[in-house]
Amino acid sequence: MQDRVIVVGGGAREHAFALAFAASGAEVIVAPGNAGTAAVGRNVALAADDIDGVVRLASAERASLVFVGPEVPLAQGLVDALAASGVRAFGPSRAAAQLESSKAFMKRFLKRHDIPTAPFEVFDRADLARDYVTRAARPLVVKADGLAAGKGVVVARTTAEALAAIDRMMVRGAFGDAGRTVVVEEVLDGEEVSFHVVSDGERFVALPPAQDHKRVFDGDEGPNTGGMGAYAPAPVVSPELHAAILTRVVEPTLAGLAREGTPFRGALFAGIMVVGGEPVVLEFNVRFGDPEATVLVPLYPASWLELLRGAAEGRLPADAALVSAGAPRAALSVVLAAEGYPGPPVTGDVISGLELADLPGTRVYHAGTALRGDGVVSAGGRVLTVGAVADSLEEAARRAYAAVRRVAFRGAHYRADIGARGLGAQHATLRGQAPPSYSH
Repeated sequence: MQDRVIVVGGGAREHAFALAFAASGAEVIVAPGNAGTAAVGRNVALAADDIDGVVRLASAERASLVFVGPEVPLAQGLVDALAASGVRAFGPSRAAAQLESSKAFMKRFLKRHDIPTAPFEVFDRADLARDYVTRAARPLVVKADGLAAGKGVVVARTTAEALAAIDRMMVRGAFGDAGRTVVVEEVLDGEEVSFHVVSDGERFVALPPAQDHKRVFDGDEGPNTGGMGAYAPAPVVSPELHAAILTRVVEPTLAGLAREGTPFRGALFAGIMVVGGEPVVLEFNVRFGDPEATVLVPLYPASWLELLRGAAEGRLPADAALVSAGAPRAALSVVLAAEGYPGPPVTGDVISGLELADLPGTRVYHAGTALRGDGVVSAGGRVLTVGAVADSLEEAARRAYAAVRRVAFRGAHYRADIGARGLGAQHATLRGQAPPSYSH
């Protein structure tokens, strides 16, 4: 009997996994999906956070597996609701999802279990937060406690910037209830790494370390976004650092959650800052990153369906760790964003060149797109993610940017330096017709 998988979400991450599940022979349904997922399976006009609607859909379709992509339905307990209806789902429980849905919970968890993280304080009163940063008189990071679509973090290099962030979050309510409580922590200087593992509650499989690019402009300038591109594997993660991340972060986190009665089944994504060669936890996400998924999915050489179904059932495939430990190729992805992003985006513009971007080793992942009578149009802030896989990171970058240059829509913008750190070039630019060569 053919597997039927429901993918919850509508970003590039969901398009990447929809393609992977289809490649495993499954029938794929995506809720709500985008123009890209419509070509893979069947889209259903259902919001990702419509908990009751997703449960009804999964029951009616007799789904073999529900893959929950975004953080919001996980934080709202979608996996719990599906389990109560007898539906198997990949993702953590609502209780375990607090690692992402509450930064205060996450920081206190790390402290309880002696997992390395930056020194911090938690405030639910703006006056106390203001007094703390004023007395500190040094660079600090101000984070909204709740979910803020990757935009609730301010690295305040001055006291004035920290005070402005507190006012914006706690007083003016820029992120609603998510910013009523804030975490204020020390600034860490180092190199950031996205480290993903797939866990069945006891065992886990580590995926290649990746690096995301959060700032909107080249050279890590401008405001934070949900992510403007990624690449993997990240060469900063040596075998020794890899082992340290597992023993000092991943293993105690999973063991601590299990001891506290909330075993973690799903994708645990540790945002790591490498400080003096040692791993320090910046944050946890309880799902695959986006755009990181667009580089991790093509690097896994076996069946994603079998891996994730095994994790959801509490029985990871015996050979999964061996497969993931194999020498990976390199992958790199570039996000094409709409005019105005990361602020309110301009949408409704026709996208041209999608068929021209189908180059060897490349793939265009849809995110904020929709189908209209005159073609595929922009429908969100991050519109497309153009990815490439090759035997080297340099070649993956060349392929990805060659494809990026063939796609166009009004106001489109992207970073031209994705992967520059991994390639050893501080501010490499690949935007021109003849991109420069790289050397280590």
